[in-house]
Amino acid sequence: MTQARSNTVDGVLRRSARRVPGRTAVRFGDRAWTYRELDDAVTAAARVLLAQGLRSGDRVASYGHNSDAYLIAFLACARAGLVHVPVNHALTGDDLRYILEQSGSTLALTDPALAHRLPASLRTMPLYGAPDGLLELLAAAAETGGEPDPTPDASRDATADPTPAAAADDTLVQLLYTSGTTALPKGAMMTHRALVHEYTSAVVALDLRESDRPVHSLPLYHSAQMHVFLLPYLAVGAENTILDGPAPDRIFDLVEAGLADSLFAPPTVWIALSNHPDFAVRDLDGLRKAYYGASIMPVPVLERLRARLPSLAFYNCFGQSEIGPLATVLGPDEHDGRMDSCGRPVLFVEARLVDENGHEVPDGTRGEIVYRSPQLCTGYWDKPEETAEAFRDGWFHSGDLAVRDAEGYFTVVDRVKDVINSGGVLVASRQVEDVLYEHPQVAEVAVIGLPDERWIEAVTAVVVRRTDGEGGGEGKGDDGVDGLVGAVSEQELIDAARARLAPFKAPRRVVFVDALPRNASGKVLKRELRDRLATP
Repeated sequence: MTQARSNTVDGVLRRSARRVPGRTAVRFGDRAWTYRELDDAVTAAARVLLAQGLRSGDRVASYGHNSDAYLIAFLACARAGLVHVPVNHALTGDDLRYILEQSGSTLALTDPALAHRLPASLRTMPLYGAPDGLLELLAAAAETGGEPDPTPDASRDATADPTPAAAADDTLVQLLYTSGTTALPKGAMMTHRALVHEYTSAVVALDLRESDRPVHSLPLYHSAQMHVFLLPYLAVGAENTILDGPAPDRIFDLVEAGLADSLFAPPTVWIALSNHPDFAVRDLDGLRKAYYGASIMPVPVLERLRARLPSLAFYNCFGQSEIGPLATVLGPDEHDGRMDSCGRPVLFVEARLVDENGHEVPDGTRGEIVYRSPQLCTGYWDKPEETAEAFRDGWFHSGDLAVRDAEGYFTVVDRVKDVINSGGVLVASRQVEDVLYEHPQVAEVAVIGLPDERWIEAVTAVVVRRTDGEGGGEGKGDDGVDGLVGAVSEQELIDAARARLAPFKAPRRVVFVDALPRNASGKVLKRELRDRLATP
């Protein structure tokens, strides 16, 4: 029985279904669900899961691409009192096995095409595309008007109540595994209460409206797309479109058709969109809200986007999985004069900057961001030492370095582990990256520190050159690399940086690559670059 004071993740959908039952909630491919239909499907799916013999608190892994079934499965876990474990669908082998085993997942919901990657010892259930798939069971039940029956086993208790038991809002609903760019992933334990607080913060800070038509193209296993946008937009009753990836042509089509006016993407995707040949010629005036986050947006790229779409409202979203993940926002009316800022804390977040001893630093001084918030996780799953370290002194230590100005705006300098120690002087990689992004033949860049006998760490720029013909003809560069005639050289980029930066900050080495390694949320994997390039 639902409690009168419950405030759960699935309750967000239930309230919208009562308020706007006939409005389209979600589109995916050729399927569409009204809010009433989606809510009914979640209840039916929760019954399917409970019929598998699962009990409250059991962990259920979701290993699949974006789809309406993926969303229904998450909400069904929430309604059934289960703990959802989203898993990066690109993981395989030991990386995949680690999360499944560390979380103690007893069932994996998966795309049929991915099922062969899962351990044979783990019980699996298709999300769709098979007779016993979650969507197929729901469709069959809807046709007959009966209850879905995924387990025709005669041993089932026929007297059991098929209605999912309501979860308390202080119980776990999801384990959000950190991206693991610096260490093994840790499962941030998120409660219903934490996520609903975060949804409220997102609605307020990001101006989410019932009239918006957002498109969700980043992976739903990642906390930003699911918890900063899709669930908060379901809370306000908007019409949502889910895509299986951020394909520029598909996004442009939706905008021109009037089916999308709001888009979230990490800087890497915005860079790809702005570099796409159709970006300059398609009618994108219908795009009203642009959200970016997951990693630092280079200021030159943001300036290029704003010049092309001057009426587009940009929002910078910053945070991390452990806080839901939204912590600060820079709104569209706050960008002028502070485009490198990540904004101010959202409604339910308190933040400050501290030094290595935990003492608060004055404005204008670099320090680590620490948080207090009801949005925070309760700790890391089965990792008490890491939990104690992260929550020391009564604050959650983020690992992000920033400065704060007198008006309370934060500017992220770097991750603690990404600061480069060059000759005993600390260099923030972001400042170097912003300078290099201003060069017309630099498509992407990541600045890292590599071991150096003299300097401890040598500032090293890993660069992807532009190859779209801008600034020159196609062909072989002077160094024989495919791309622009006269493609920019290592020394040219070093000289360009030295003209803008103190000598110790300029790169001592430039490495050209075809692409930067990233996780599915668009974050550049600097640890992978360091490991690869540090190897003799």
